[in-house]
Amino acid sequence: MSDDARDQLLDAALMHVPFDGWSESTFKAAIEDSDVETPLAHALFPRGAVDLAIAFHKRGDAEMVKRLKAENLMSLRFRDRIAAAVRFRIEAIENKEAVRRGSSLFALPQYAGDGARLIWGTADLIWNTLGDTSEDYNWYTKRATLSGVYGSTILFWMGDDSEGSHETWAFLDRRIDNVMQFEKVKAQINDNPVASRLLAGPNWLLSKLKKPMAMPDPDLPGHWKPSSGADRG
Repeated sequence: MSDDARDQLLDAALMHVPFDGWSESTFKAAIEDSDVETPLAHALFPRGAVDLAIAFHKRGDAEMVKRLKAENLMSLRFRDRIAAAVRFRIEAIENKEAVRRGSSLFALPQYAGDGARLIWGTADLIWNTLGDTSEDYNWYTKRATLSGVYGSTILFWMGDDSEGSHETWAFLDRRIDNVMQFEKVKAQINDNPVASRLLAGPNWLLSKLKKPMAMPDPDLPGHWKPSSGADRG
């Protein structure tokens, strides 16, 4: 029921976002148009339109993951799988104006953290879906680099009026090529005896950096959850 209400509110909001942005007016109009009870709407989206904008982004992420799992990309080079994933994510966007409005919203200081987490989350989903197994500092660098690629490509796409977004895909390929060139230079430095000695200290520090531990799901069986004060006798 709550998932249906989420979708109803988001679908209703998207009709108003091009005119009113991700605003309180849009949130109120979405409640009215969707016939979702006001208390439930506020329970599902406590921050109103900001949480609706986040839900819109995550809907696109889910569509991207679904397509990545459905497509057979194994015959592609890995750099082309990454490019395909970014393209799938952009093609999952059903409303370009909603993205423009969202970019303005998440550029505000109070919501900049939310915007950064959304982009990082998209990059993380891409790497995880493509089977990334890195455990060290590369876990961070891969996601940071892809976040930059995705963010810059989205900005380019918003201003692209070429047929079929042809210019955007060309821009994406150039960005991926730049990343691959950087990785090639990094590998050459690590293979160089002199450079590797100079970087021994920094590399040792980086070797101590590990990917964050996955938090166990507290709702799954087998995990102890401390009782609240109310449960104590």
